[in-house]
Amino acid sequence: MTKPKVLISDALSPAAVQIFKDRGIEVDFQPALGKDKDKLAEIIGDYDGLAIRSATKVTAKILANARKLKVVGRAGIGVDNVEIPAATAKGVIVMNTPFGNSITTAEHAITLMLALAREIPAADASTQAGKWEKNRFMGVEITGKTLGVIGCGNIGSIVADRALGLKMKVVAFDPFLSPERARDIGVEKVELDDLFKRADFITLHTPLTDKTRNIIDADAIAGMKKGVRIINCARGGLVDEQALADALNTKQVAGAAFDVFVEEPATGNVLFGHPNVICTPHLGASTTEAQENVALQVAEQMSDYLLTGAITNALNFPSITAEEAPKLKPFVELAEKLGSFAGQLTETGISKVTITYEGQVAEMKIKALTSAALSGLLRPMLGDVNVVSAPVVAKERGMVVDEVVRAAQSDYESLITVTVFTERQERSVSGTVYADGHPRLVDIKGIRVDAEFGKSMIYVTNEDRPGFIGKFASLLGDAGVNIATFNLGRHSQGGDAIALVEVDGSVPENVLAKVQALPQVRQAKALTF
Repeated sequence: MTKPKVLISDALSPAAVQIFKDRGIEVDFQPALGKDKDKLAEIIGDYDGLAIRSATKVTAKILANARKLKVVGRAGIGVDNVEIPAATAKGVIVMNTPFGNSITTAEHAITLMLALAREIPAADASTQAGKWEKNRFMGVEITGKTLGVIGCGNIGSIVADRALGLKMKVVAFDPFLSPERARDIGVEKVELDDLFKRADFITLHTPLTDKTRNIIDADAIAGMKKGVRIINCARGGLVDEQALADALNTKQVAGAAFDVFVEEPATGNVLFGHPNVICTPHLGASTTEAQENVALQVAEQMSDYLLTGAITNALNFPSITAEEAPKLKPFVELAEKLGSFAGQLTETGISKVTITYEGQVAEMKIKALTSAALSGLLRPMLGDVNVVSAPVVAKERGMVVDEVVRAAQSDYESLITVTVFTERQERSVSGTVYADGHPRLVDIKGIRVDAEFGKSMIYVTNEDRPGFIGKFASLLGDAGVNIATFNLGRHSQGGDAIALVEVDGSVPENVLAKVQALPQVRQAKALTF
């Protein structure tokens, strides 16, 4: 088996390079390459993985040349330098390391808060200039003060924990924070307006989205306690910088400490030079430990995916643990083939798909299985669809996708059923994985069968009448088409029946037309898997 090959196009720790090598992955370490997009586009086609920091821009143009690429790993949290929709369309997993920088960023926020409370930078500059302005720098205590945390995810909750250790009271606004989690971490969950009214210090720890852009604007500041201090170590654009500068002038805001800005590198900014403002050049993740951690983490995650199929911290696919990956693999294959079976038989627009998981498979990562089923279903009609892009493509086309999970209601330990609804009909197909690890078809439109998926198959629906099988087999024999397996099923004697035949080689169109012309045949279709 060929070794997977990874390109590192940014400055990553040598320890990360070693992890790839130790795991049996070939590494090409070119830390300056990220700045040369043309050269990167030229050579990216040779690699299975690309490990980056922020200097490499993974654009649609780069991805268009990435024939073999399976994964992009970003050492760090921000992936605004990766065109995720283009990667998704290409079937490339995009991973980041959201937790490697968490402690470092949280500590920076606490450090800025303490520096702001005691005016440390200005006092330092004054003292080193020989001024000794003891009365000028009158700070405030943080003990007993209220800290408002906007965004109480991974970093926000670490900040809250440190603030509680400093004997502050912590209130948090986060729509995704459950009351139980708030109680566990010792914070009071509040609405945003309430946080603004009560907080002496406010710290932001939320991503920048359309909903959070300028979450602190002039109106928000007007609703805050007079003399509030604001810290932002998250993303530039969460605070309206001009509105903040105005509020600093009127003393509505007593001070601000910012590590991030709307435009970076920030060589000029409306906040610069203002008394009671502390600025740092996006240092949130800049500690030796954090840089090492994210590099090691991304190397481990990419290695796991390339070698075992385990997916961690992916932004465009569900996570799959190393333990889950081997158990999931045959069911991913089954879901994809059931989807493909249904897709190859569907000739009109699909309005809805229901995927039902029964028994043990219902306890697995069904999101990954649904993605596989959708990719199989859509590929016959749309061609370039993959497991990563399929859910997005289905959504773009207005398809309703329902997932149903239930305890075993059949003879099988695990059963997956794909039901496709079109304007003309509803069609179901079910399958399972036997102990040998091979996917099997066990039910087509309510008719029981037991068939493996062959590379080339003929699917026939017919009336159950004597003589049909003989004519069908003779016709294939006369045309020199060799039968590998022959599976039959029917609703009842004389009722609807199906034949599913695996053949060697592809099925000539003229042979299929002759099968279709047999008296009892309703539909004949060539299928490939």
